[in-house]
Amino acid sequence: MFTVKQLSSIARITPRTLRYYDRIGLLKPSQVGANGYRYYDEAALLKLQQILLYRELELPLDRIREIVNRPGFDPLAALEDHKLELARRRVRIERLIATVDETILHLKGKKEMSDKQLFAAFSEEEQAEMEKEAMKLYDPEIVKESNRRYRTLSADEKQAILDEGNALYLELVAAIPEGPGSPAAQAGVERWRRHMDYFWRPNPDQLVALAEHYSLDPRFKANFDRIDPRLAAFMGEAVRIYVQRLK
Repeated sequence: MFTVKQLSSIARITPRTLRYYDRIGLLKPSQVGANGYRYYDEAALLKLQQILLYRELELPLDRIREIVNRPGFDPLAALEDHKLELARRRVRIERLIATVDETILHLKGKKEMSDKQLFAAFSEEEQAEMEKEAMKLYDPEIVKESNRRYRTLSADEKQAILDEGNALYLELVAAIPEGPGSPAAQAGVERWRRHMDYFWRPNPDQLVALAEHYSLDPRFKANFDRIDPRLAAFMGEAVRIYVQRLK
């Protein structure tokens, strides 16, 4: 069990914050001693971690209270969601940093940048390129409908989808040491397949063809190589295993 002082030191928050969380019903102590001291067990520590992660994602305290106190709240599933969201933000920040670095070089006269490159971190050019390639590989009518649906999304929704895709690729990179047939890699492929639902739903053979295209097309391979030179080939093998297990 931990006292308020001990827990505040571990979590790097103030005792006042813990007392406030208790007062508003966000994080109640596990036990209150006869002397009025609050004590927190491991379950409370894990709950506090969830609260701080949601705060990092800029959720208001009343919304966090609703989430963590609702019946059936699954801490493990919540952590998986946190991981995805943080990975999306990391991708977004890395793209912005790269654009800033290149702009600095441009302003110093060390690198030329086109108008488009100045806004590379904000553009949908890669998505448009994927649409063109899909039009060549698959039923044009399916792709046209997919494109129509995509264009109805708001700018924020489109950016969230793009960031989610980049986060998925980072997860797959993290799974490379475990092998393409590993649970981590196969879970990454499953999330990638679900991500495709934003646009269209490929059948198993089309999934394999799309993953192989990432390695075969120099433009796509170059994009994947910027993430990790092993990624395109790894995805191809992981998707083949995924589809074999579906059959």
